[in-house]
Amino acid sequence: MTSKDDATNPLFLEVSNLKWGGAGRETSSGCGVAVYMPGYNGYVLRFATLASCALTAHLWAQTSFFPLQEVKPGMRGTGKTVFSGNQVEEFQVEVLGVLNNVGPKESLVLARLSGGPLAHTGVMQGMSGSPVYIGGKLLGAVAMAFPFAKDPIAGIRPIEEMVTVSTAPRPALVQRASVSLGDRDLTRVFPKPSPALLDRADGEMRMVDIATPVSFGGFSRGTLEMFAPQLRALGLEPRQGISGGGQIAPRMGNPADLKPGSMISVQLMSGDLSVGADGTVTHIDANRVYAFGHRFLAVGSTALPFARSEVITLLPNLNTSFKLSNAKEWMGTIYQDRDTAVAGELGRRAPVVPVSIGIARGAKPIDSYRMQMVNDPLLSPLLLQMAVYSAIDATERTVGASSIHISGEIHFQNSQTPVRLNNIYAADNGSAAQVSLSAAVPVAFVLQSGFDALQLRSVALRLEAFDDKRQFTIESVAASRGEVHPGDRLQLRVVLMGPNGAETARQVEYQVPIGAPPGPLYFTVADANVANITDYRQILTSSPHSAGQLIGLVNNLHPNNKAYVRVWRANPAYQLEGAELPDPPASVALILGASQSSLAGLTQTRNAKVADMEIDTGDMSVSGMKTIQVEVKE
Repeated sequence: MTSKDDATNPLFLEVSNLKWGGAGRETSSGCGVAVYMPGYNGYVLRFATLASCALTAHLWAQTSFFPLQEVKPGMRGTGKTVFSGNQVEEFQVEVLGVLNNVGPKESLVLARLSGGPLAHTGVMQGMSGSPVYIGGKLLGAVAMAFPFAKDPIAGIRPIEEMVTVSTAPRPALVQRASVSLGDRDLTRVFPKPSPALLDRADGEMRMVDIATPVSFGGFSRGTLEMFAPQLRALGLEPRQGISGGGQIAPRMGNPADLKPGSMISVQLMSGDLSVGADGTVTHIDANRVYAFGHRFLAVGSTALPFARSEVITLLPNLNTSFKLSNAKEWMGTIYQDRDTAVAGELGRRAPVVPVSIGIARGAKPIDSYRMQMVNDPLLSPLLLQMAVYSAIDATERTVGASSIHISGEIHFQNSQTPVRLNNIYAADNGSAAQVSLSAAVPVAFVLQSGFDALQLRSVALRLEAFDDKRQFTIESVAASRGEVHPGDRLQLRVVLMGPNGAETARQVEYQVPIGAPPGPLYFTVADANVANITDYRQILTSSPHSAGQLIGLVNNLHPNNKAYVRVWRANPAYQLEGAELPDPPASVALILGASQSSLAGLTQTRNAKVADMEIDTGDMSVSGMKTIQVEVKE
């Protein structure tokens, strides 16, 4: 309990003007527990954090919010949303009850909606964030619903939980999860939606966040089918061709055109390919906007441009109905994406990244795409992956053998050296998945590495397609002799199996060093994947020490149009930040072995590399691995 002196504190005086309780009654102001004391003429607080209380006190002083503690079953109110065009219309709300502690310090108001088309459509995707008022005071936002429900029953997110997102600390997303160079699912690092509420063992009675409809303009149908399972796992519902897409006028719209109940579209990508996520504005405080009533992707602090949208029509659906909308003009930037809401700023421009993708067939250009996408460590790689996949899927055949050569540069802020791509991928049934992942994974690896200075600046890619499978498989390796002496020259013959069983032979020469110790000497011929794992295995367990070292690592990865010959001995060795320390003296090995746990970038390997060579194969990818042994004699 606070003392009388606390009541003279300016923070407590500001909160004391809020009089919705009775004498001796405890309540919650969204930042702590409050007790109404008649002698103090208002509220005093306990167990509160200064930052959240200051924000909440300011907002409650400026805006008339309806307190969650006064919500009772049977209360009636009104909601606001757009059913057609940009006209905000009202619907009716009947409170059924309050669900407390549905999440960490989170509650929901359960309510029945009615009016307008809701009896026919139920709660719709795109209604997320629709404000609800009781007695003219803002209660919260429509945020959750029951799939397949016969009645429009919704969960309303209290406004006091939404407004706290603007002071949420920047999350350590990169430290919590990041993509490795071997990852195949870029959505793995995204926070997943909370489990369904009121879930029964039979799978019914599920209350979930209203799925966010995501409009894909210009993308192929195959792209949506490919990525739909991953997007739905994130609480998104992909839709094709329901947005006007294309370019939005660069000028900023009039803030007066945006009001509670208006539709907005968070534009993740715009241009020849567009991606927009639709929702509704709940509350506007000066130039600050709160919307959705639930997470978008829960990426935390971010910078996502949003536009005002107009509803084209409504599409009733047995599962969940949804709005068809069209982005009209830029309005500002979403800078917070949290569990209970997204928060943005009117008039603020978000930084975007220019992306260009050129497609050629047999060195002849046939198509090109130009877009602007958001600059976000988690979203940008996924968007780039989908864009590359769609560009290939819309242009090249997906059935039958094909090969695609990808090259290009990815530039980052504060780095003069770009990440360079140069690989060829072949498959029997289309190679779009391989190529798109190869373009996106290096971007994700760099952006999620922990170096905040490395922000995307531009992406320029070139794709060259071939209607045959351009791939060699390492069939065999043979040495010109089984025994050698120091100083001898050894010929290696590598047989590569190509399309239709055609064999191609390559030869390389190796000279055994003078003074080479006697014993077995091994020759491994492998593809780029094996060579990268062998040469850079320490990166899998440690992090680069600088941005330059990070980009250097990515650029030093072996391209897949070569075979790599590794000459090695079965002796203990070490790698220190990519440098080989083969077969060190026993005294040095003892020191290095004891330092592995404390020295970053130091890794013990199972063999000591003696030399390495490359076999160029032109525009052919290489796969496989073969190893032979030669005996060195004194």
